[in-house]
Amino acid sequence: MRRTGNTDAMKLPIRTIGRRDGGAVSVELAAERVLAGDPDAFRHIFDRYSRPVTSFIFDIVGRGELAEELAQETFVRAYRGLSSLRDSAKLSTWLFGIAKFTAWEAMRAERRRGSVGIDEVAEMPATGEGARPEDQLLGRELNSVIRDALAALDDDKRTVFSLRIFQQKSYDEIVEITGFTLAKVKTDLHRARSEMRRRVGPYVEGTV
Repeated sequence: MRRTGNTDAMKLPIRTIGRRDGGAVSVELAAERVLAGDPDAFRHIFDRYSRPVTSFIFDIVGRGELAEELAQETFVRAYRGLSSLRDSAKLSTWLFGIAKFTAWEAMRAERRRGSVGIDEVAEMPATGEGARPEDQLLGRELNSVIRDALAALDDDKRTVFSLRIFQQKSYDEIVEITGFTLAKVKTDLHRARSEMRRRVGPYVEGTV
């Protein structure tokens, strides 16, 4: 259920960075450079987080093209708001918080216009290029079932489920990203898991 997309097309006035010895720069070091006033280091952060951020937004909005657009908007907002990043160790939660706000903002706008993107299930590649045709078919069908099940969750549950299950965020990170209480995060996750099992379970059982 991982996503694909061309988020690399985003244009930011920054260049790729590296260590003086020619090696790769860690995300933590890049974040420290950003905090020290080096905006060029943001390219490394974008390269590291563009795919997971796009994937997370896709789980919320349910449309690949829109998810890519909102991911680009997320990084533009992050770049412009670098001064709000106080702790490089919390870079990931900071970015995902911006992504959550950007995605929810877009969903509210679509609802005001009378259209909700999550109902439009986007088909994403579910297997590798060398997979057998029957496996590719099953993968596409399961992907569609999962997307339908996600679409049936409310925004809070869908966001918490994606962060915990797909993005492997801790409870404390989810609390920071969403602004929910720990009790709400645990309750929403429990209910989301139950709803997903109820909707996806029959399909999985019928294919084994």
